Amino acid sequence: MAQQELEESLHRQLKQIYYYLVKMGAKRQDAEDVIQDTAYKFLLYIDSVPVQNVEGWLFRVAVNGYYDLSKTRSRREKIIWRFFDEDRVEKRTPEAAIITNEMSSDIRRVLDQLKVNHREILLLKYSADLSLREIGSLLNLKEAAVKSTLHRARASFIKKYGRGQDDQRNRESI
Repeated sequence: MAQQELEESLHRQLKQIYYYLVKMGAKRQDAEDVIQDTAYKFLLYIDSVPVQNVEGWLFRVAVNGYYDLSKTRSRREKIIWRFFDEDRVEKRTPEAAIITNEMSSDIRRVLDQLKVNHREILLLKYSADLSLREIGSLLNLKEAAVKSTLHRARASFIKKYGRGQDDQRNRESI
């Protein structure tokens, strides 16, 4: 019975990480490959994986695997972030679709300008809807550290997003 519980838990965690990779911009096939490789590594190193933080270990291995995959495809600096799930965005009118598309590209542009750890925490909090405790467990951080990093990440995002809006207004007024 313990074997079946382990398999179900592993499947559930890998599925959640798969969706996170897709949100990060991974193509579905790439995300599947990374998840398969992560599962293989887990089974290969199962004796050395810390029991109290299996989910964090899986998450870190998968994200690093995705970064490695991206680097090999010469996308070292640019990982396209899919912050909004296309299925969840309502597009009732062409105008709404254009505005949503512009906002999405603005958000991706700002996220690309942030530090990697700030991007990860913002995506985990607002895109994956994880709690501070869950984020801390995934990233091996204390809840207080997650909270302060999230605060800094939000401030940085708002500052950069506002600066981009000001630049756009200045270009439009010329």
